[in-house]
Amino acid sequence: MADKVALITGITGQDGSYLAEFLLGKGYKVFGMVRRASVDKHERIAHIMDRITLIQGDLLDQYSLISALRQAQPTEVYNLAAQSFVPTSWAQPVLTSEFTAIGVTRLLESIRLVNPKMRFYQASSSEMFGKVRETPQTELTPFYPRSPYGVAKAYGHYITVNYRESYDLFAVSGILFNHESPRRGLEFVTRKVTDGVARIKLGLAKELRLGNLDARRDWGFAGDYVQAMWLMLQQDQPDDYVIATGETHTVKELVEIAFERAALDWQKHVKIDKAFLRPAEVDLLIGDPAKAKSKLGWEPKVSFEQMVHMMVDADLERLSKDR
Repeated sequence: MADKVALITGITGQDGSYLAEFLLGKGYKVFGMVRRASVDKHERIAHIMDRITLIQGDLLDQYSLISALRQAQPTEVYNLAAQSFVPTSWAQPVLTSEFTAIGVTRLLESIRLVNPKMRFYQASSSEMFGKVRETPQTELTPFYPRSPYGVAKAYGHYITVNYRESYDLFAVSGILFNHESPRRGLEFVTRKVTDGVARIKLGLAKELRLGNLDARRDWGFAGDYVQAMWLMLQQDQPDDYVIATGETHTVKELVEIAFERAALDWQKHVKIDKAFLRPAEVDLLIGDPAKAKSKLGWEPKVSFEQMVHMMVDADLERLSKDR
C-alpha cells in the first residue's frame, strides 16, 4: 500500500477527519487540502497532524487545485469540501453554488489536465432527492432538490457523471444520507441536540429550541460511511452508490434518545421555535443501500441509538472539561 496516495479536500471536516484516519490505517500517504485562513481550525485532525501533509488550495481557484494535484500526485482524490449546511445555502445561494457545484467542475478539470488516471470520489448528498419521488430512494430515483445546497449537489453529481462518460475518468459519486458523529458541526440538528442535552445536564442551559420534530431522516455513523467512499474507488469499474442505513427516525426520536441518555425529561426542556423551520422542508429521506451491500460488501455497523449515545457522552465529557 506504500504507493497509495490520497488527497482529501475538506480534511478538517467531520468526514475528512474520519477518512484520513481510515486511509492512514490502510497505509496511505495522506494529503489534505485546506483553504488559507487567518485562524486554523484543525481540531478534528489535531491527533493525526504529524501523520498527514496539509497543502493549500481552494475550490474557487482553478490554479490552486492544479498546483495541489501536482504537489501531492495522488492516486485517489476525495472531494469532501463544500458549503455543506443547508440553512446557510438559503442565505448564501451563490457562494454555495460556487463551492458545491462549480468547484467540482474545477477539480475534475484539474484532474483531467494533471493526470486523468487519478481516481475521483465526489461527495453527493441525499438532499438531492428533496421532495422525494419514491421511497426508499435508490441510485435511479429522480432528483427534486428543495434547497440551493441540494441543487448545487445535484450539479456536482451530474458533472461527475459527465466527466466519467466523456473523458473515461474513474469518477464516482457516493449519495450519502445523513451521517453524524461527535465531530459533527454544532449547527447540525443531531449535534445541536446532543450538545444541548449536555449543557442542560451540566446546568449550563435550561432549554433547547428546535424546529420541525416530525422531519424524518436516515441517520448513520460517519465513521462507517467513509469506508464506503474508499470501497467505491477500489472497484474495477466506476459507479455511483447510495450509502444509507435503510432506517428512518424522526427528530423527536433523536431528542428522546439523547435526553434519556442523560436521565432527563425532554418535554421539560425542548421548545419549538418557528425560526428554525426551513422555507421548503424535506420531510422523508430513507435510502436503499442494497447496491452498496451487494457490490461493495458494505453495511453500517453502528446503530442509530449507539451513535446518539456516543455523541451525548462525548459532549458531556467535552463540556465537563471546559468548566
